[in-house]
Amino acid sequence: MSRRAVLTNYDHQSFFCELTGRVGENQPGTVEICRLLDKIGLQSLERRARNAERELYNLGITFTVYSDAEAIDRILPFDVIPRVITAADWAVIDRGVRQRVKALNLFLADIYHDQKILKDGVVPAELVLTNANYQKVMQGLDLPQGTYVHICGIDVVRDEAGAFKVLEDNARCPSGVSYVVENRHLMLRTFPDLMDNIGIRRVSDYGLHLQNALAEVAPANIDNPQVVLLSPGFYNSAYFEHVFLAREMGVPLVEGQDLFVDDDDCLYMRTVAGPIRVDVVYRRINDDFLDPKAFRKDSALGVPGLMRAYAKGRVTLANAVGTGVADDKAVYAYMPRIIRYYLDEEAILDNVETHICAEPEALKYTLDHLSELVVKPVGEAGGYGVVVGPQASAAELDALRAQVKADPANYISQPVISLSVSPTLLNGEVVPRHVDLRPFAVTGKDTWVLPGGLTRVALKKGSLVVNSSQGGGSKDTWVLE
Repeated sequence: MSRRAVLTNYDHQSFFCELTGRVGENQPGTVEICRLLDKIGLQSLERRARNAERELYNLGITFTVYSDAEAIDRILPFDVIPRVITAADWAVIDRGVRQRVKALNLFLADIYHDQKILKDGVVPAELVLTNANYQKVMQGLDLPQGTYVHICGIDVVRDEAGAFKVLEDNARCPSGVSYVVENRHLMLRTFPDLMDNIGIRRVSDYGLHLQNALAEVAPANIDNPQVVLLSPGFYNSAYFEHVFLAREMGVPLVEGQDLFVDDDDCLYMRTVAGPIRVDVVYRRINDDFLDPKAFRKDSALGVPGLMRAYAKGRVTLANAVGTGVADDKAVYAYMPRIIRYYLDEEAILDNVETHICAEPEALKYTLDHLSELVVKPVGEAGGYGVVVGPQASAAELDALRAQVKADPANYISQPVISLSVSPTLLNGEVVPRHVDLRPFAVTGKDTWVLPGGLTRVALKKGSLVVNSSQGGGSKDTWVLE
């Protein structure tokens, strides 16, 4: 049987393609990758893809979908054709993400101290101070290095013109970095011939960078800080990632019952050799569940007295409590102004145009153009509650209209962006599917951005929703040297 080239029949239509570039152009630096893909051939690509999928099952690289009782644990579908980012494009993303994280940290420090940006009217005070994620217990609390967002995921898309735009900020506990590293390991094992002689920036040192950054934000006068990763346990949707990150950092993976706060207001970990003081907690538990004495009294996941130790400066929490206010989708709309206010710079990465439905004119525009817009609840994540107007039925739009009218402050709307596509192997064919990118930034004294990030791909034809919880998959992300 003759070998069939991988990209022979691939047509990305009018969309910007992450591998081949704009229509009629070649993406700089990717011609050799296209040649190697064609050399491998479609049959071999399919066979190796099946092997990769089997390996994901065997390694237990899964996530949990709470809403689907028929498939609680799933592997994240993996597409073997990589998403490629040129060095020039990555330079823009890297600078833009670092700028954004710096502004987010300055914003959080300000709203929990002097609140100058609110007094100056740059961001409405009501939007911040009445936000469900604003934590009054953080007011006046000084944090090591002034860092609130230690780990940040910035969701970036590329439009039909090839321009990068930020879709949302994730300043609480962004998930997905474990897939970035595991996807690369999988590609190295499955496609060594595709990666030979292609200069690709490594991602395997993420755990080391994270561990170093967390050590930098330990309480003062701690020479060799003890870091732990606090997980809600194996029922959590991202438990695989918790295990992975603790292993990559070389730190203990603990649950709430493993920790206690003693009379000296310090946090300790129970061990067979006796209590060991803990200096930094990378917590993967939401604010509400961290400490039953400070937040939800029914929480069995957290540590009683943890906020007391935190307020005394005896332990560092990463990310800080109360960072959720910074990744609210309504606050997101103000990010260009927040960047300009604190840094006196224009945003390197633009926002997608956003209409805040709490504002009368924006609400009217949204209701008048509901069938043309993407409407999102401001406090949701994972793609839940998102309605893509052009793809919604009349009944779905009627229901959405009633929801927006009943609680306009809970919604924003955005124009539909013609997201870029990447060639994707599905059912024996290579077809274009829409993608986004979540670069991960780690901040201690300074900010470092993992080269690449999580590329999520919408596997359904025409779909713009890439979230894994909504049926999306992932790709290895190659940043070229």
